[in-house]
Amino acid sequence: MSGLPTLSIEPNRDHLALLGLTIVDVQQALQVAVSGVQVGLIYEGDRRFKLIVRMDENISQDLRLLENLPIALPVDLNPDLSYVPLGEVAEIKFKVGPNQINRQSGKRHVVVTANVEGRDLGSFIKDTKRLMGDELNLPSGYWSEYGGTFEQLESASNRLMIIVPLTLLLIFGLLYSAFGSIRDSMIIFSGVPLALTGGVLALVLRDMPLSISAAVGFIALSGIAVLNGMVMLSFIKELRVQGLELFAAIKQGASQRLRPVLMTALVASLGFVPMALNVGTGAEVQRPLATVVIGGIVSSTLLTLVILPL
Repeated sequence: MSGLPTLSIEPNRDHLALLGLTIVDVQQALQVAVSGVQVGLIYEGDRRFKLIVRMDENISQDLRLLENLPIALPVDLNPDLSYVPLGEVAEIKFKVGPNQINRQSGKRHVVVTANVEGRDLGSFIKDTKRLMGDELNLPSGYWSEYGGTFEQLESASNRLMIIVPLTLLLIFGLLYSAFGSIRDSMIIFSGVPLALTGGVLALVLRDMPLSISAAVGFIALSGIAVLNGMVMLSFIKELRVQGLELFAAIKQGASQRLRPVLMTALVASLGFVPMALNVGTGAEVQRPLATVVIGGIVSSTLLTLVILPL
């Protein structure tokens, strides 16, 4: 953002006041010399061209020429002196300045970027805010904002706070419409909390942060977690309809549905293994999602085979 020579002209306000000049007078003289001023129009047939009067383009590169630039003086205050050189009423020099000035909404802004590795973005921003609050005292009129991926993370988190409860409510509604019993629906739905617990433990074991992709994995896991429970409970209810006692139906249903439940869990888990072990492009998204799903499937399968029949 810096490193280029910049022409700096700093007027001496006290000297200008003694001569009856203002900053505007200096600015107008510089505008005529450097940028030029329109003094008329030239017509050539139907076309017209602006007539611009300005000094040589090299004047801004030659300090000697700039120092001798005449600044007109008020006639009533200085009858014996018509002008004064710019160098007598201003300090002219080259200094190092910014090579680019970015603006947003009409205000200057500087973008500082960073790549976060080895930790979650949320905790990184939290620590950054704490350090900036403790060690960085911004002058009046300055402020800092956090955008980019963190801004997207906040937006996604706010949406997930609405989507996740609605998803769980929809799953329970579908279970109730399928079984027509709140009790049976609650039994199957109880697999969701244990599945979520397994997903959290899997993240902890792999030392992964709770990210947006992990949250999406929890949403997917909520649907997968009730699948084995539905298979088990549906078969037990069929055995009850056939006349078996409750304990016998539970025992037979658990034994006969052991293989289908294990196969369902194994196939689903193996399908996510490549994503969980990925270290290439997209690994930061795929690994948390797959880890959550695999851990949740394992814990929900244990629930289906051990706790649900009880």
